[in-house]
Amino acid sequence: MDANILVVDDESEIADLVSVYLRGEGFTVFPCGTGTQALEIVNREHIDLAVLDVMLPDISGTTLCAEIRRTHQFPILMLTAKSEDTDKIAGLTVGADDYMTKPFSPLELVARVKAQLRRYTSYNGTERTEGEELNVHGLTINRSTHQCWLYDELLNLTPIEFDILWLLCANRGKVISAEELFETVWGEKYLDRNNTVMVHIRRLREKLREPGRDPKFIKTVWGVGYKVE
Repeated sequence: MDANILVVDDESEIADLVSVYLRGEGFTVFPCGTGTQALEIVNREHIDLAVLDVMLPDISGTTLCAEIRRTHQFPILMLTAKSEDTDKIAGLTVGADDYMTKPFSPLELVARVKAQLRRYTSYNGTERTEGEELNVHGLTINRSTHQCWLYDELLNLTPIEFDILWLLCANRGKVISAEELFETVWGEKYLDRNNTVMVHIRRLREKLREPGRDPKFIKTVWGVGYKVE
């Protein structure tokens, strides 16, 4: 798999270790130690995925993630030394697709990078399948073009957000549990107290301009899961 990976970590030992493993898989790696350097690389090079540390010397990784998300939709994986849910939620809220807590297994990181790239390239490269389109309450979602329109407005969705919305719309009327959503979209085992799905649903609702108390598109069935009616 040929791809350009941005690795941002001010701990050179970690950046070097991650770079060695990624290069061993055939990736081109752009390592750096600050958010400023990272933005310069993103503006100069074609980046397919970014691995961002939360703690950086100039700006935080979450701020960097939000800045990248203003103009780019490639997958972002956050690295954090903190295990609190609030830190993970912060990264996911500003646009990260996945996160890992330090210390981590380099082999697991490589596996997650590959999984994110497979999902991303399946909608942006030659792996696209025959066109499929769903229409729900003025929302049009096309699996072939990986585009989602709300009336006449094209929504800027990340690959993860698109997958969640497609799964819910394709199962219209059926309640999908957070566990099923996570294991289908992320392809990993769901663990208790995992807030990843909740954060992405909240971000999707914001992009759909959903009212807080009575959302039109994504309904919460308390204690069960989510559905699109």
